[in-house]
Parts: sequence; C-alpha cells; structure tokens
Amino acid sequence: MGSQRVGAGSREFAGFEEYFPHYVSQHSRPATRWLHFAGTHLGAAAATVALVRRRPAGLLVLPLISYGVAWGSHLAIEKNRPASFGHPLWSLRGDLRMIVMMWQGRDDELTRIVRDQSTILLDGGEHSTD
Repeated sequence: MGSQRVGAGSREFAGFEEYFPHYVSQHSRPATRWLHFAGTHLGAAAATVALVRRRPAGLLVLPLISYGVAWGSHLAIEKNRPASFGHPLWSLRGDLRMIVMMWQGRDDELTRIVRDQSTILLDGGEHSTD
C-alpha cells in the first residue's frame, strides 16, 4: 500500500506501522479502548448466534454493533472523529491489533503509545534523525 494522508494538512504515513501510533492516539482514554473491545466481542457473539441459527442476514449485526459502540465511544468519550472515516482498512487492522494487545494484557503499552504520540504532537512534530 502507498502512503496515506490522515486529513487536510496532515503528514503522510508510509505504511501501517507508521500509522498505528496515530490510530492508538485517537483512543487515548482506556474507556474508549474497552468499549471498542466490548463492541467487537458483542458484535462477534451476535454474528455467531446468527450463524448457529442459520440466519446469514444476521451477520449484518457484527459491523452494526461493533462500529456503533466504537463510534459512540468516540463521540461520548474522546470527542473526536473515528479514524475509520479516513482510513477504513488501516483502522480495522489497528482495531484488531489494539484488541489483541488488550487480550494480551498490554493496555499499559497502549497508554504509553498514546503518551508518546502526545509528546510528539506537543513538541511540534517528529524530528528527523538524518
């Protein structure tokens, strides 16, 4: 994948690994991350029930529940625009990585990424090491 812009006037990201800290910074509060975690699992559980009951149309609840809870957390807690509006595939991948890290008990690491990203922004941007 080529580079992608985050928004008007934003720097470009060369790839997902460069984008991920920005993605995490948009989930700065643990409550936001845990609502993403819960919404994804609730959506997956509802979709599983639909499959077990052989109602494939019920699979539509997965994104409705998952994104509904996640976007609600951005509106109510973060007061920001969900990253999925600008970069849907990278955001989905970021969300899955964030959830895996939470399953692994690494929420403190996510908080550190948020802090480090905030420091970069307050310092005026990333510094070149060239």
